Order: sequence, then C-alpha cells, then structure tokens
Amino acid sequence: MHATATTLPLPSRLKRYASLWPGLALASAVAGAGMLAARLPALQALGLSALTLAIVFGIAVGNTVFPAIAARSGAGVDFAKGMLLRTGIVLYGFRVTFQDIAGVGVEGVLIAVAMVGLVFGLAVLLGTRVFKLDRETAMLIGAGSAICGAAAVMAAEPVVRGQAHKVSVAVATVVVFGTLGMFLYPWLYPHLGLDEHAFGVYAGSTIHEVAQVVVAGRAVGEIAGSAAVIEKMLRVMLLAPFLLLLSSRLAREAGASGGRKAGIVVPWFAVLFVAVAGFNSLQLLPASVVDALVQLDTILLAMAMAALGLRTHIGAIRQAGFRPLLLASALFVFLLVGGYAVNVGIHAVTAAFS
Repeated sequence: MHATATTLPLPSRLKRYASLWPGLALASAVAGAGMLAARLPALQALGLSALTLAIVFGIAVGNTVFPAIAARSGAGVDFAKGMLLRTGIVLYGFRVTFQDIAGVGVEGVLIAVAMVGLVFGLAVLLGTRVFKLDRETAMLIGAGSAICGAAAVMAAEPVVRGQAHKVSVAVATVVVFGTLGMFLYPWLYPHLGLDEHAFGVYAGSTIHEVAQVVVAGRAVGEIAGSAAVIEKMLRVMLLAPFLLLLSSRLAREAGASGGRKAGIVVPWFAVLFVAVAGFNSLQLLPASVVDALVQLDTILLAMAMAALGLRTHIGAIRQAGFRPLLLASALFVFLLVGGYAVNVGIHAVTAAFS
C-alpha cells in the first residue's frame, strides 16, 4: 500500500512540496513572458491571448532547454498542468454571471446550446469517420471549437484523457481558425443582413476564443461587442454540463466495452465552476476583488498552458499531420455557415412565438 500525500510524515511532505518549486518557477517564468507579450499592441490586434502565447513559448522552451532540466523540474510542471489547470477552471467562474443570460434571452440560450451540441457532434463524426483521427483528438478539437477555445480544450483533457501533444494540436487549431474568424466576421457584417445585436450573438456563438470574440464584436460597434461577449460567456457557462455529460457518456461506453458499467468520473472542477459563477452572480464581492481573482485565474491558466507546452514534443505534433487542421477547417466552415443558419432559424422561431 502506497502512502498518499496526506498520510506521509511532515518532513516527507515538505520534501515533496519542495520538489515542485523548480517546475512551478519555470512554468511561472514562461507564463509571465506570455502575459507580457499579450500586452503588446501588435499581438493584441491579432487577438493572441496570454494563454495562447504561453503555450507557444512553452513549446519553444520544452523542445530546447527543458529536456536538460526535466529531472529536477518535471514534478512542478506536471502539477501546473494538472492541479493549477483545474483551479484555474474553477476561478473562471468569476468571469460570468447568471445575469448574463438575461442579456441575450431565451433565443441566445437556444443558439448557444444548439451550437455546442452540433459542433461537438460533428467534430467526433467527421474526425473519426472522415479524417480518421483518434477519438481523443477529435473530441478535444470539438470542445475547443464548440465552447471556448483553448480553455475548453484544457478543461476537457482530464475527462478525455488526451496526451499533451493532442491537446497542443487542438489548441493550435483554435488559434488558427479563431484568428481567421476574428478578421473575417467584421468584413462579412455588411453582407449578412443582421443588425448589430444579432451580429454580436452570431459572432459570440461561433467564434472560438473570448479575446477573438471581443475583437470581432467591437470592430462592428459597441452594441455588437456587448452582445458578442454575453453570448460567448453563455457558451462558457455550458462548459460544466458539457463535461458532466461527456464524462457520463465515456463511462457508459467504457462499461459496455468492459462487460460491466464503469463509474462516472465527475469533473469536480466543472461543478465548482458553476458554483463560483452562481456565487459571482450574487455580486457579494467588490469589483476590485473580482478583478483580482480574474487576474489570478489568468496567471494560473497561463501557467497550465506553459506547462502543457513544456511537455509537448514537436515530433508528436508533426506526426499528427494535416488531418487535425482539416477537421478544424471543416468545423470552421460549419461555424461560419451553419452557425449563421442556426442563428437566423432560431431567431425566426422565437420571433414567431413572441
């Protein structure tokens, strides 16, 4: 029987915790570089967030310097991409409130639910049957495209149990097509026949990353920008029920294949994410405290991204080939065209019953 961290004597626990610091310091340094770079106007114009840059910098360090120091810093790096990631997802709840739903109404809720379900289902179907990808990669790309980009990919990883390079590939597709959408959507706006609010809901329900949604919405106007962010936050709030349903489905499949029903792995961080969002909705904390918690959340998620990058080998990404990009491009086309049809269709239905 192995002793756990809680049953280890105090000196052993202190030694274990001390072994984490070199890796945590490295992840912090890489994350800090990403956060500083994200403040540069040129990179802000491209919609590149601190999380995206942290994983890019992490991959660069991970394939140059890190192998030489992995023995000393590996434990801390793994802690960052595990526990710090889950803590960051929980604190992500301070970015949303239940009042956000009122800003887009029933129509916005229906659009968000429809897009998350359709995009993820299409990702698994096309990824496994058309592009012959393994299901973990297809699900990770689907989660990133359907919900909230890199944060959703990272949140789905513990449930899907995807390897580091599969997560990195999925994040890369979010960066490529989310950035493309950020520039394409404002250019398409005059040709869509949508008012500013409707365009904002369309952008928020179909663009990958929060930062990219902000840029695309504000490029059209303040009304579009506000509606886009609210709709995007609604998609973020669907992260927890999505993870719970996915965990339940995977557990049932594992039980069926093994001859007995497997236990459902409840992603506790997803449940706490909803609890934190609910608490945030009560507006009991001063705005300055919430802002500080959001900043702390960005730091923790950036450290998790940096740690993931440090554990990602370029050779594994190269081996994945172009098929993940082909899947992501197909999902991007569906988000652009199918998402427009879903938005217009649900708007027409709700208008008919209002």
